Amino acid sequence: MTRAGTDVTSAIEDYAKAIYALEQRAGGRPVTTNELAERLAVTPASASGMVKRLADLGLAEHEPYKGVVLTEPGTRVALEVIRHHRLLETYLAQSLGLPWDRVHAEAEVLEHVLSEDLEAAIAAQLGNPTHDPHGDPIPTPDLEIDERQTRPLAALEPGDRARFVRVSDRRPEMLRWLSERGIAPGGTLVVVDKQPFGGPLFVRFGETEHVLGGDVAVAMRVEEVG
Repeated sequence: MTRAGTDVTSAIEDYAKAIYALEQRAGGRPVTTNELAERLAVTPASASGMVKRLADLGLAEHEPYKGVVLTEPGTRVALEVIRHHRLLETYLAQSLGLPWDRVHAEAEVLEHVLSEDLEAAIAAQLGNPTHDPHGDPIPTPDLEIDERQTRPLAALEPGDRARFVRVSDRRPEMLRWLSERGIAPGGTLVVVDKQPFGGPLFVRFGETEHVLGGDVAVAMRVEEVG
């Protein structure tokens, strides 16, 4: 696939997308090769080789022993494939009725072959959505994205009220667990109790109280409400 005059393979798209996600999680600091290798389940040597390739293509800047950051063209590559991915997830969930724990894996394959014409048609059919089923923002056609500030649910304290707005799509078993309990982005919650040392949170959604373990509470992103 050719983007911005550069031959961009699906592997390069995957690396750009991963670097973007890790940059967001780290507040914009450079991403280490080990972090990238862990996210993509490859060896550090493989990650280093691909980082060099991205740098040679002008899609990333790499400083030895410090890490890698995307350039402006690299960020556009990442946001374009993220737009494809999140539109596909939304289409699969809303139009085809696939559960939200299955759409990520399907979109991972289709995102690399989706044409721009089909992307536009899907967006129009869906009413140009701004967020996917997991609450992640969908980049606009101009590749602008609203990365609003959120906090992990685990950071809240008893008595805090918040709105569940986003959750990672990378762990389908967690999404299934949440779905079985009727927990989805958009719901308002109250933290009832919190166990120390990374223990579970007791959280009330509406009239129902749930016990959410540490990993779940870290993965769920919230915005505090009054």
